[in-house]
Amino acid sequence: MNLVIRQEEPRDYTTVFQIIETAFKTMEYSSGTEQFIVEKLRKSDAFIPELSLVAEQEGELVGHIILTKIKIDNGTKLFDALTLGPVAVWPKLHGQGIGSQLIKEAHKIAKSLGHEIIILLGHKDYYPRFGYELTNKYGIQLPFDSPPENCMVLGLTPRSLEGVSGMVIYSKPFLE
Repeated sequence: MNLVIRQEEPRDYTTVFQIIETAFKTMEYSSGTEQFIVEKLRKSDAFIPELSLVAEQEGELVGHIILTKIKIDNGTKLFDALTLGPVAVWPKLHGQGIGSQLIKEAHKIAKSLGHEIIILLGHKDYYPRFGYELTNKYGIQLPFDSPPENCMVLGLTPRSLEGVSGMVIYSKPFLE
């Protein structure tokens, strides 16, 4: 499988919308609005172009991932962080490692840009393989009514989660 991961470009937006819509259509915890959230994220202050990536296979888009800026507020201090999501792959291509490669590449780029913390709301059995841990281990809470086993955090550097706790503050596109 010849997979190329690159930064998303405006010409990719229509296909990315379709991939996200199709991938989340049958997901158990999907809001059905993930594709619209991504459109809004691209226009927000939370957007980091280098962290909106697509996967291409034989010249065709097959997957997408986006990481955007968030904050963690412990009442006295704000911590900078990212949130991962959504990540989407055409359903017919699930199980081929495309999502995993997108996640690993996004982590690598995020770390190279100086980011240290990633928060996500995702499948409890999928994300721990990438080093994600439960947010409640660190006293980090998400502002959504979500099962605790689906709320996860990753420190990209060895000490990045030391002293970090509080409520996650998402950008407006996630809250609208």
